[in-house]
Amino acid sequence: MNKPPTAATPPMSTGTPPDRHRATDAFARLCEIIARLRAPDGCPWDREQTLESIKPYTLEETYELLEAIDSGDDEQIVEELGDVLLQVMLDSQIGADEGRFDIVPVIERLNDKLVRRHPHVFGEATAEKASDVSPLWEQAKAAEKSHRESIFDGIPVDLPQLARTAHVTKRAAKVGYDFPHRAMLFDKLKEELAELAEHLFEDGDIPDVPASVDAEVTPDAPLPDDATRQEVEGEIGDVLFVVANIARRWGINPEEALRKSNRKFINRVKFIEDELRREGRDVNSASLIEMEEIYQRGKRLERGEDPV
Repeated sequence: MNKPPTAATPPMSTGTPPDRHRATDAFARLCEIIARLRAPDGCPWDREQTLESIKPYTLEETYELLEAIDSGDDEQIVEELGDVLLQVMLDSQIGADEGRFDIVPVIERLNDKLVRRHPHVFGEATAEKASDVSPLWEQAKAAEKSHRESIFDGIPVDLPQLARTAHVTKRAAKVGYDFPHRAMLFDKLKEELAELAEHLFEDGDIPDVPASVDAEVTPDAPLPDDATRQEVEGEIGDVLFVVANIARRWGINPEEALRKSNRKFINRVKFIEDELRREGRDVNSASLIEMEEIYQRGKRLERGEDPV
C-alpha cells in the first residue's frame, strides 16, 4: 500500500505547479547546502568529486529510484527522487566550481527545450491524442540535432546494453533499415540460435534435454580455448540483440522487462529461503527437487491458486 510522503502537500488538480514561495525557498536552500558541501571548509568527500568520479553514483541512484517506484512506497520514492536530484545539483556545482556552468543554464536550457518540443501546448500546433505528439517531438528534436553526422549520434555509450540496442535499432528503423514484418525477427532468432549451437555442440544441434530438476547433475565443461570463447560471446551477443529488437517491435522496453524478470526470480528464491527457514533449514541443506517444489508453490501463490 502506498504511504504518503512526509509533509506532503495537499492534493492538487492535475497540472498545478507547487507553491512558488515554498518551491523557491526549498530550491534556494538546496543550492546553498550543495555549495557549502563543496566549500573549502565543507565535506572532504564532496570537495574531491569530479564529473567523472560522480558518474557511478548517478547510475546507482537512478536504479534505486526505479526500485522505489516499483515498490509503490511514496516515502521511498520521495527519498530516491531526492538522491537523483542531488546528483544533478552536485554535478552542476562541480561545473560552477570549475568555471564551466552552474544549475541556472541547466534549468534554462531544459525550460527552453520543453517549450520547443511541445508546440501543441506552447505554440500553434495541435495534438488531440498521444500518438499525435511523437511526430511533433521528433520534428523539433531533428531540428536541434541537425549537426549530427550519423543516425546513431547522441545514443549514450554508457546506456545498459539491452536499452542501447532498442535505441540503436529504433534509429535504424527510422531510416527504413528494419525487417518489413516484425514476425521475421523470430526467423532471425532461430538463425542466431543455430549459429550459437554450432560453437557449443559438436554436431551443431541443440541436444533434446527436457528441463527437469530430477535428472543427474552434469558439470558444465569450460570452453576449450579463448578463440572459441570469443566466438560464443559474439553469438550470444547476436541472440540478445535480436531479443531486444523483438521487444522493441512489440513496444516493450527490454531493459525494464529483464529488470522485472530479475526481481521476480529473486523474490521467488527468497520465498524458498523463507520457507526453508521456517523449517529450521537453509538452501544449502535442501535438494534441487525440494527447492523446485517450493518455487512452484510460490508461483501458484502469486497467481492466487491453491499452493498444494
